[in-house]
Amino acid sequence: MQLVQLRRTHVVPDDEAALRALGRSMGFLKDPVAGLEDAWRGHRREVRRLHEKLFYRPLLAAVAALPGQEARLSPAAAEARMAALGYSDPTAALRHLEALTSGVSRTATIQRTLLPAMLEWFADTPDPDAGLWGFRRISDSLGRTHWYLRTLRDEGEVAQRLATLLGTSRYATDLLEREPRGVQLLGEDLTPLASETLTSEMLATGGRHQQLADAVRAIRGVRRRELFRIAAGELFGVNDVAGVGQGLSRLTDATLEATLQVVMASVAASKGYPEPPTRMAVVAMGRYGGFELSYGSDADVMFVHDPIPGADPHRASKYAIAVVNELRRVLALPATDPPLEVDADLRPEGKQGPLVRTLESYAAYYAKWSQTWEFQALLRADAVVGDQELRDRFHELIDPLRFPAGGIDEDAVIEVRRIKARVEDERLPRGADPNTHLKLGRGGLADVEWTVQLLQMQHAGAVPALRTTSTLDALAAAKEAGLLEAEYADVLCEAWRFVSRVRNASTLVRGRSSDQLPTATRERAAVSMVLGYEAGESDKLLNDYLRTTRHAHAVVERVFWG
Repeated sequence: MQLVQLRRTHVVPDDEAALRALGRSMGFLKDPVAGLEDAWRGHRREVRRLHEKLFYRPLLAAVAALPGQEARLSPAAAEARMAALGYSDPTAALRHLEALTSGVSRTATIQRTLLPAMLEWFADTPDPDAGLWGFRRISDSLGRTHWYLRTLRDEGEVAQRLATLLGTSRYATDLLEREPRGVQLLGEDLTPLASETLTSEMLATGGRHQQLADAVRAIRGVRRRELFRIAAGELFGVNDVAGVGQGLSRLTDATLEATLQVVMASVAASKGYPEPPTRMAVVAMGRYGGFELSYGSDADVMFVHDPIPGADPHRASKYAIAVVNELRRVLALPATDPPLEVDADLRPEGKQGPLVRTLESYAAYYAKWSQTWEFQALLRADAVVGDQELRDRFHELIDPLRFPAGGIDEDAVIEVRRIKARVEDERLPRGADPNTHLKLGRGGLADVEWTVQLLQMQHAGAVPALRTTSTLDALAAAKEAGLLEAEYADVLCEAWRFVSRVRNASTLVRGRSSDQLPTATRERAAVSMVLGYEAGESDKLLNDYLRTTRHAHAVVERVFWG
């Protein structure tokens, strides 16, 4: 390669003509490209085999009483080698290796075959200690099943994905330990399933059980599996940030739809009703309504019901309240999936208002009492669960309110700005850095979303494309309509996507949600690697974050604050 143009290079060409010329120069005349690639693969396999034999297998020999004449390391030398691989606690790591490989069982034999490659993959992750410890826990749980070790041995991509996941994401690891099919999923399509498909499966699974608790447990089991699918898909680049938000939102749709149906039937049976006395629907709000959920998000909702003809309104109302209370209770119970907190605080009158209203009650309230912030909240309302006719009628009710024909007046614009200023002042946590707070920080998610929503309140009555609950779709519509300069729209879109990706990555790494960019060195390094940065580039992540949000905040200053 270097002789062709008399320059130094270490990169093998990828175009067909250059590979053919290189293959011929190496003596592969019959089929130059195939011959070159086959020989290259063979040499790489041999180099890897020798590398494993010289570097990794002595580690196993040091802890696993292996027969034969393989080289062995002293305990001190083994610990030094583990430390060189990036393990913070080499002593514990060697204990895990011993537990995995000691003995003459089939399981131990296969583990000894797998671990040289697994150790190398763990070493490439942000937290090799967590990777090896997680592998030991998964293997202790599944090692004697007929498929687990065979899958890892025979499907290299699954084993490598497992090592990467265990050493990177506490959130996905926690789900994997509770999801029997999780390892097999790593070899399947990690694209989120449609909500209709999930709802059908959840109802079929839940329908096999007579007791409500058992039915909901089965429904949440499907949710656990799909949360793992979405998380793994993001870790391995299958799902982008918009796809993750839509996948999590549609999974929540399916969970609420299936749970609502089984709870309605259960409550009706407990009260001796032959059928429910009212129809019910669930209205998604906030990020849920915008198809933009993240892993730690609550499901912000409102509940609406409509008594069937001839039903006693008082009895229908009591039934609807019982259904809502039971639905929220069973989805918040500790289980093998993370609890789904169903938050109804965005309903009219907030926590002081009725938990569930009839359609007529909503209409009366909005006609007489509603305030600007409530119309703004309705911008992201989407009735997604429950009776279809009732959902359609709810949309017909709220569309003229959230998309007024002439747009909001100047007094309402001033009120929106006043509320945002108060939110920034009151809700930013004490001690939080406003430069790196993902939600409420300068140029963060709230800055972008409030700017988009103000444009919608001003112009959606005249621009139908702005009548969407999606932040990114509304930005695109504002750009297309000339309401937002193309450069400004692109800056806001880039910031929203980037900050949302950082937020998701932070939850995947930590195993819990947080709205603050990580400050701990290892956590920030792990987040940066999830986002595609090279090892050691966590400072670059911080610089990119500050630059991106600074540009977005400048646009918000011009567009939102005027």
